[in-house]
Amino acid sequence: MKMIDANGIGLHYADQGPQDGAALVFANSLGTDLRLWDALVSHLPGGLRLVRYDKRGHGLSASPGGAWGIGDLADDAAALIDALGLRDVVFVGLSIGGLIGQALAARRPDLLRGLVISNSAAKIGTDAMWAERIGAIRDGGLRAVSAQTMERWFSPDFRASPELALWQLMLERQPVEGYIACCQAIAEADLREDARALSLPVQMIAGSLDGSTPPELVKATGEMIPGARYAELAGVGHLPCVEAAQDYASVLTAFLREIGHV
Repeated sequence: MKMIDANGIGLHYADQGPQDGAALVFANSLGTDLRLWDALVSHLPGGLRLVRYDKRGHGLSASPGGAWGIGDLADDAAALIDALGLRDVVFVGLSIGGLIGQALAARRPDLLRGLVISNSAAKIGTDAMWAERIGAIRDGGLRAVSAQTMERWFSPDFRASPELALWQLMLERQPVEGYIACCQAIAEADLREDARALSLPVQMIAGSLDGSTPPELVKATGEMIPGARYAELAGVGHLPCVEAAQDYASVLTAFLREIGHV
């Protein structure tokens, strides 16, 4: 386990692969930690430097009091990249991680070579939807929303497996106030104008059974971004890097090869 001070926040991160390798930085979804990518990394080409981290309010990273926005989370990511001395990064963001990636690309294009927006969009959900979820969590904790979250995250086949319990526990054990602050950040985020202005290579990834960011939402954001590629993985939900790690790696590797990152 490693910790680093980034933007005044203690961020927990993992850093594997050669220090001089082409860098990928992974930002996980709402309610998960950096273990989200465990199944994926072994399927990626050798020689890459793979950096994963827990965003603020999640996992082992600090959960400062008060509210924050997607811009703050993007600044955390930029500070992490700067602190590790990385450049020409491909940033892979899933769900809220995809929002962080879009904001990062708009604010610090000098850091990035490419962007993967996975199971995410420029605008996710409605104010009423997020307010309802936050209210339920304040009343009953994360257990109050964990079962229905699993239905959005995973396909019926995966939900029938013993492994589901691990992901439900991961969600339920996140810091409640950190989770709520990230919900509020998503509710307030509208990056549609930023998306239209992106000029770096972008790969969109969707899951055909995603109950949080349906394929049509992901595809619509991709259509806003000049030259964005789109891939849809069949039979998986909101976390395809868990359910279909090899297929996800194939899409990611093809994108990396296309832009000369491997």
